[in-house]
Amino acid sequence: MNAFEIHGGKPLKGEIIPQGAKNEALQILSAVLLTEETMTISNIPDIKDVNKLIELLVDLGVEVNRQQKDTYTFRAKDINLDYFKSPEFKVKGSGLRGSIMIVGPLLARFGRAAVPKPGGDKIGRRRLDAHFLGFEKLGARFQYDADTHFFNVDATNLTGTYILMEEASVTGTANIVMAAVLAKGTTTIYNAACEPYLQQLCKMLNRMGAKISGIGSNLLTIEGVDRLGGAQHRMLPDMIEVGSFIGLAAMTGSDLTIKDVHFHELGIIPTVFSKLGIQFELRGDDIHIPPQDTYEIDTFIDGSILTIADAPWPGFTPDLLSIVLVVATQAKGNVLIHQKMFESRLFFVDKLIDMGAQIILCDPHRATVIGLNNAFKLRGIEMTSPDIRAGVSLLIAALSAQGKSVIHNIEQIERGYQDIEQRLRAIGADIKRVQADPKLH
Repeated sequence: MNAFEIHGGKPLKGEIIPQGAKNEALQILSAVLLTEETMTISNIPDIKDVNKLIELLVDLGVEVNRQQKDTYTFRAKDINLDYFKSPEFKVKGSGLRGSIMIVGPLLARFGRAAVPKPGGDKIGRRRLDAHFLGFEKLGARFQYDADTHFFNVDATNLTGTYILMEEASVTGTANIVMAAVLAKGTTTIYNAACEPYLQQLCKMLNRMGAKISGIGSNLLTIEGVDRLGGAQHRMLPDMIEVGSFIGLAAMTGSDLTIKDVHFHELGIIPTVFSKLGIQFELRGDDIHIPPQDTYEIDTFIDGSILTIADAPWPGFTPDLLSIVLVVATQAKGNVLIHQKMFESRLFFVDKLIDMGAQIILCDPHRATVIGLNNAFKLRGIEMTSPDIRAGVSLLIAALSAQGKSVIHNIEQIERGYQDIEQRLRAIGADIKRVQADPKLH
């Protein structure tokens, strides 16, 4: 199996361009099923999860043409609904968590869909209730077959209704929105997610002929229409990559410029990194992080230890808490990291402790980091990536550490980060892909 071999402790220098947003891509690409007309989508990240979804669309009968490296056209004119019954679909669908996103569009346009229980990161329970409860309120009938692990959904007569979501699920909101745009009557979704990626989806659907209001708020109103047409859409840069590169620059003492970040779409992400003491300046729409010998964590106004926690947008995204935790290990000061939304995302800290970090794992949701203030560098070790975000966090730790590190299971990292090895080498990182026997750590 492939692994990354990293020789760390070296500052990096140069410019890096974030890829298109992975989480937006899974929604936008699913939405092409809502119309038989041509959709042109650009800034699509070339990563495994997205490519698997594109392959799934092809298997369903979507005409897909690659115009450039990051630009495709899609035309979902003739869809093979019998593909749902095939063993091939069960294998492909269950290996991609994003496969759940095709259900809403298929229900809206064809009145039925099926999807195997999706896979994805092993970061604790990620319930699909928000999706199916929303479909049910719109008039769909669904059944979960425990023997085959298939969700079968029938929605021959979707009707607009009032929906109060129990959780502000991003993918759940997106799926319900896509189902509701072709439903009869008006749908109101309260406690809707309002992430920039969801706003992007709603804006694109409106360009296709949908009638969605309240975009950017937690109260969406959708007036159903009879049909949708084609459109063009460009995806935002991936805010998780932007945050990852800010953390990378700080940890390695690098002089780094992150290009074309769409700063106004980053919410409080830059503010949170500022609380860790990381300095940066905005140059146009680029973020420049100068080299820093030290960075000091803020405290609360009363002097108590800072807590950084995740929350639904416009709160801090849970996908960057792993990065914040790693960056804090070399800061001056202490911080409590509180991962509220997933109960297993902090379990990678044992690798950081093996590298020399001072971390107390309080429980599955909380970890206290005692910053080393660069007085004691992390040391390189051999380790295994458990999921996408933890994998990149360990990669950042390895690039800052003294000596050689080897990271196994890099397929997890590559599910979410495009050409990461080449892009890091371009700014001076000593990283290469090697063949190695997988080891559990």
